[in-house]
Amino acid sequence: MVACFTRGFVVNAAWTRRSRSEAAKKPNKKSWKQRTDMYMRPFLLSVFFSKRFIHAKVMHRGTSKVVSVASTNSRDLRNTLPSLTDVNACRTIGTLIAERSKEADVFAMSYEPKKDERIEGKLGIILDTIKENGIIFVP
Repeated sequence: MVACFTRGFVVNAAWTRRSRSEAAKKPNKKSWKQRTDMYMRPFLLSVFFSKRFIHAKVMHRGTSKVVSVASTNSRDLRNTLPSLTDVNACRTIGTLIAERSKEADVFAMSYEPKKDERIEGKLGIILDTIKENGIIFVP
């Protein structure tokens, strides 16, 4: 009970009770997939395309540890590739991610496309190159 004093009047206010439907809902209730997905598909591929570069990394979901990284902005690729955003750069990034993931004993990973994102073009080339180099994609 909260009492407010304003110019001689006493106003008593009480906490309002939640409706039955709100009280029945459990806060932060996660679905089965949300609770188990991190363990069933622990390694997640993340790809970022900018106007100048391509960045890709493989991350462990449970610990948020980065397992392997490849970018066309690195010195060795920046000086050897003629273009940092074309099809050849995508194939190079896919090959590097696959090799570095195998070195870290990661042989299966997943890719979750963002909303309204299609797996085609440069992204499709990167994913196909990773698959060709022996990494399994778990849906």
